[in-house]
Amino acid sequence: MESPGNRLRAAIARGTLRIPGSFNALTARIAARLGFPAVYLSGGALSAGWAGVPDVGLLTLTEFVEQAAVLTRAVDIPVISDADTGFGEAINVARAVRLFEEAGVAAIHLEDQELPKRCGHLSGKQLVAPDRMVEKIRAARGSTRNDLLIIARTDARSVEGFDASVARAKLYLEAGAEMIFPEALESEAEFARFADEVDAPLIANMTEFGKSPLLSYDVFVRMGYAAVLYPMTAFRAAMHAAESALSAILEHGDQRTILDRLMTRAELYDHIDYREWEEADRRYFGDSTRPS
Repeated sequence: MESPGNRLRAAIARGTLRIPGSFNALTARIAARLGFPAVYLSGGALSAGWAGVPDVGLLTLTEFVEQAAVLTRAVDIPVISDADTGFGEAINVARAVRLFEEAGVAAIHLEDQELPKRCGHLSGKQLVAPDRMVEKIRAARGSTRNDLLIIARTDARSVEGFDASVARAKLYLEAGAEMIFPEALESEAEFARFADEVDAPLIANMTEFGKSPLLSYDVFVRMGYAAVLYPMTAFRAAMHAAESALSAILEHGDQRTILDRLMTRAELYDHIDYREWEEADRRYFGDSTRPS
């Protein structure tokens, strides 16, 4: 059977991918049914949505891997996972790679921030020295057993400037990264220039309300980017809808005013393959009384 990493590589070879953030298994299933070629587990969405904490490096490797495995079990398309700073130094990165591979993940990205890390579009970030990041990438590549694709993210644009982000990207490629994730570029011109100067598959991060302009997918196709991430879009939409729905209950005393904005029981059952589970239950037990 082809590895998740190689399935992702094959998808990239066919053209620029649109990859939505999927903060839980049902979101991933919806994305897959809509035809997205891969899904992404965002550290920001996982921290906020699952743990209710900010994305400042508070979650552990175990927590990330457990949630990544939930997604890989839910969908057949490749899952890319945020791996923050690798959860420590090079030796920790090596263990992280093995656990993410065991979870069925196709790719992880490692970032060159110091702990405590920050969301890539916030101020106050600090970077590790380039040679420390190089060590982490080498450890990651040297630890793969199942073709996990290693993506190097650089946050240098907001800290050391554009030229430094390009220089770091080239070092990371030499160390063995297969893809580069330039975080928080600040204009369409910068995205284009980065693509001109870094000869590698690139990922553009189209997160809302950040430092980067929200550019069209077609723009990135023309620039030759390998993939475009939409890491928080579904999460932000879902949280806004949840707040609105709960507010309506407080205001009106019931949910009748928002029924047209809710997924119906039939729609939900369709997304979770309820009928298949019901049929399996009948096959196992038939008409006999089920055990208590």
